[in-house]
Amino acid sequence: AGAIGLYNVGQSCCLNSLLQVFLMNLHFTGILRRITVPPCARQKNRNVPYQMLLLLEKMQCGKQKAVFPTDLAHCLSTYRVKLFVQHDAAQLFLTLWNLIKEQMKKPELVEKLSYLYTIRVQEHLVCQKCSLETRRNSNMLTLPLPVLDADSHILKTLEDCLQYFFCPEELTDHNMCFCEQCGMKTPFLQSMKLVHLPQTLTIHLKRFCFEESSHIHKLSHYLPFPQDLDFNAVLTENQCEAEDNEKAAWQYELFAVVAHSGSTTCGHYCAYIRSLTECKWYCFNDSEVCKVSWDDVKCTYGHSNLTW
Repeated sequence: AGAIGLYNVGQSCCLNSLLQVFLMNLHFTGILRRITVPPCARQKNRNVPYQMLLLLEKMQCGKQKAVFPTDLAHCLSTYRVKLFVQHDAAQLFLTLWNLIKEQMKKPELVEKLSYLYTIRVQEHLVCQKCSLETRRNSNMLTLPLPVLDADSHILKTLEDCLQYFFCPEELTDHNMCFCEQCGMKTPFLQSMKLVHLPQTLTIHLKRFCFEESSHIHKLSHYLPFPQDLDFNAVLTENQCEAEDNEKAAWQYELFAVVAHSGSTTCGHYCAYIRSLTECKWYCFNDSEVCKVSWDDVKCTYGHSNLTW
């Protein structure tokens, strides 16, 4: 089936964009098609994966230009996912993913879903007084990359943002940590090491900063990202905590971009997605879907007057 749009059912452009990214991912729909159908009507109405499956089938069965995601939006509203508000895409992605994961009853499907999307990192903390080292593994759904460095200088490329994220940071002054061995707060060196990357890697560009008036300001500067990304070429040996066979798989092709135009209080989302079956790029702008080129996708690199 061709690419089908989703009608806007009440400032739902952010939700629509994320749904398209999920449903255009063949690895995800392969998992979705294996879910257990809830037994009764009430459970069906409240089950997010099932409602997503119904929406997918609706999008694939007809020749319509677009379909209404109303039933799924109703279902999400029971879990406090509101319509008629401007969402943050990274936050909504996390909310949707957690709902999908919690409501997929089969353990093997939950495992496959985690393998598809979960990033594993190891946080290292080293006391600068006694060299006591602590390590902690944690899972992340997205890599939240800053687009400015500590001195508020613009990071020029996606690769620069990645390198900055995995750079060791000194925790001094009011950021000092309590050291068990020293029995007091001491300066620490904190670093993040990459342990595992998923099949589908999600990167969140933190295009916002807090001003002193506690006003959130959007950063719309130009930030290019490549069509192909090899983490072995970006990160150094000591920024990774993984076997060579694991690192060999750390090569990615860009699949989708969820982009926002406008300000923090008023704006619009759309998604650029590369069809995995046709290898062609599409722009999903609510109910409007059109074929685009890689040059069109580059408009999401950012500048003040972004136009789809």
